[in-house]
Amino acid sequence: MENNPLRIIISGGGTGGHIFPAISIANALRELRPDAEILFVGAQGRMEMERVPQAGYPIEGLPICGFDRKHLLRNVGLPYKIWQSSRRVKRIIKTFKPHVAVGVGGYASFPTLAAAAQMHIPCLIQEQNSFAGKTNKMLGKSAQKICVAYSNMERFFPAEKIMLTGNPVRQDLEPIRVSRAEALQHFDIPSDHRVLLVIGGSLGARTINRSLLAGIDALAAQPKLTVIWQTGKLYLNEIQQALNSMTNASNIRLHGFLNRMDMAYAAADAVISRAGACSISELCLVGRPAILVPSPNVAEDHQTHNARALADRQAALMIADADAPEQLTQQAIALINDEALRVQLSQNALQMATPRSAHIIAQQVLNLCK
Repeated sequence: MENNPLRIIISGGGTGGHIFPAISIANALRELRPDAEILFVGAQGRMEMERVPQAGYPIEGLPICGFDRKHLLRNVGLPYKIWQSSRRVKRIIKTFKPHVAVGVGGYASFPTLAAAAQMHIPCLIQEQNSFAGKTNKMLGKSAQKICVAYSNMERFFPAEKIMLTGNPVRQDLEPIRVSRAEALQHFDIPSDHRVLLVIGGSLGARTINRSLLAGIDALAAQPKLTVIWQTGKLYLNEIQQALNSMTNASNIRLHGFLNRMDMAYAAADAVISRAGACSISELCLVGRPAILVPSPNVAEDHQTHNARALADRQAALMIADADAPEQLTQQAIALINDEALRVQLSQNALQMATPRSAHIIAQQVLNLCK
């Protein structure tokens, strides 16, 4: 294989929590084998169709979507879309002739890995959460290797296939190469301010946004505090209009999306975040004390399981989504003013980090190619 170009399919997406790890694995593969040809397979109309080409990789889209639990009638056409996607991905595999297929989760991952397994192509699954989803549990039966981020995953997968690798994070976070002073200058924040970073995931988080908005007067009144608030593009105008009516909210900095997460983490003294697998892995790697607000709107309630894995080890604080409107702002202010607690959470989070996860997984992919 050393003299032949490797061909690798990576499939998955839907949210940044799936896309960023997939791109990190692809980048690591390129570092280890610059001759590798990498093709992504995603879902038409989803975020990966834009973000993957921006990262420099080709992508094919499938007409696949997820099961709509709230509007059951919308699922009438789902079997046909699955059949269409299965046929299309088999044509993609026959044309591209991959040596291995990698699944990172998301709508496109199931038809792609299922077709690859049927066509006797080695498969690797990257399970990001502490509670495996139904798709990966089904795919795990035919996969050769299952890379996980948490221990005790034998509940879901054959033990002999599991390897504890952690979750890949964006390359600019491993390690962060900017100083706190540079980060504060980047956001135009005074050097003597403490910084609260608010991130609700790549699409934003309604509960986090509205909980902070309800307590905005208390945040604005904090001396020498600046809030870097990634609202998500959908919520930016709503929150901006609310702040425009205030005269004392100059310490609240709104962003629809943060392109420089390395700068954001370098500046942050504490973080409010959802509990997606990618976000948690980043918080552990950079060692930032965090308040996690798990989203209740995800399959298998896996964000609650993720958050509890940290909270049980005193590596983060956790507030239930339903409790956030009353508790989130108060706990954030308490944390930002409690240096001893921030140090404890930071140290424990760092102990849960797995550095160079993308390279570990990439090496497993290359081993399957052989």
